[in-house]
Amino acid sequence: MSMIRVENLTFAYPSSYDNIFENVNFQIDTDWKLGFIGRNGRGKTTFLNLLLGRYEYQGKIQASVKFDYFPYPVDDKSRITSDIFSEICPLA
Repeated sequence: MSMIRVENLTFAYPSSYDNIFENVNFQIDTDWKLGFIGRNGRGKTTFLNLLLGRYEYQGKIQASVKFDYFPYPVDDKSRITSDIFSEICPLA
């Protein structure tokens, strides 16, 4: 069992006056099947980008698992989908 721990997470885009997240604390067991749902513009993709390390933030995010983002970019659109999938996730 691994955990994703978020402690005192505060984040705002540089061009914004308002925080997207302010002193957020929670933990997620990676064995859970979990989905983030909500209206557009509420921070779901921003949180994923924070997990991926794409933005600077205040607080702490600890995880012993690797994060990835779908869809993957595909340069050669003529390739067969199953070949691309096998390349991305060979154990599937």
